[in-house]
Amino acid sequence: MGTETATAALALADDALILSHRLGEWAGHAPELEEDVALANIALDLLGQARILYTLVGDEDELAYLREERAFRNLQLVEQPNGDFAHTIARQLYFSTYQRLLYGQLATGDGPFAALAAKAVKEVDYHQDHAEQWTLRLGDGTAESHERMQRACTALWRFTGEMFQPVGDGDGLDGVNRQQLAESWLSSVTAVLERATLTVPDGPRSGAWTAGAGRQGLHTESFGRMLAEMQHLHRSHPGASW
Repeated sequence: MGTETATAALALADDALILSHRLGEWAGHAPELEEDVALANIALDLLGQARILYTLVGDEDELAYLREERAFRNLQLVEQPNGDFAHTIARQLYFSTYQRLLYGQLATGDGPFAALAAKAVKEVDYHQDHAEQWTLRLGDGTAESHERMQRACTALWRFTGEMFQPVGDGDGLDGVNRQQLAESWLSSVTAVLERATLTVPDGPRSGAWTAGAGRQGLHTESFGRMLAEMQHLHRSHPGASW
C-alpha cells in the first residue's frame, strides 16, 4: 500500500474510532433504553470499520492506543463532545451523511477501499436514517427540543467544511469527486433540516465552508482529554492479555 493510500486509510479509521468512542460514552445515559442500544450498535459498526482500516496500515492496537494526539488524523467534527442529545444527533447527521456519500463513491470503484465501502455503506445508511429521524423528531417537536436542535446544528456547522478537503498532501481516495460530495451533502442535509423546521446555518452554500485542521493532526481542546481516557487502560498495562 502506497503512502498516500495508507494516510487515507488512517484518516478514515481515526474518524470511525473517535466517533465510536464518543457514541460509546452514551452507554447507560441515553434518553431511552432503546436509544442506548441503538447508539451502542452504531458505535460497534464504526469500531468494526476502524479495525479493518487499521489493519491495512499496521497493528490496530498500537495505532489506536499508542499514538500521540498529533498523530491522529480524524476530522475535528467527530471529536466534539457529546453535549446534550440534540448535539450528538446533529454531529451524527452531519457525519453519517458525509460517510454514506463517501463510501457510496468508493464502493463503485476498484480501489483498496472498495470492498470495505460496499459493506460499510449498508451500515451507514442506517446510521444516517437514525440521525435523520431524530433530527425531525427534535426539530419539529416541542419549542425546547426545536431550540436545542437548532443550537446544535449551528454550533457544529463550522466543523463540516473539513470533510470535503483532501485527506493528505496527495489524497489517497482515488475516484472521489469532492465537489460532488460537498454538493450532495449540502443538498441532503438542507432537505432534512428544512423538513425538521430548522434553519440551515449561515455560511457559504457552495461547499466552501471554513475547514478545520484535524487531518493535519491539530485537534480541539476536548480531544486530548478524550484520548487520555480512551488509551488509559492499554497504556497502564502494556502487553497485557485478557
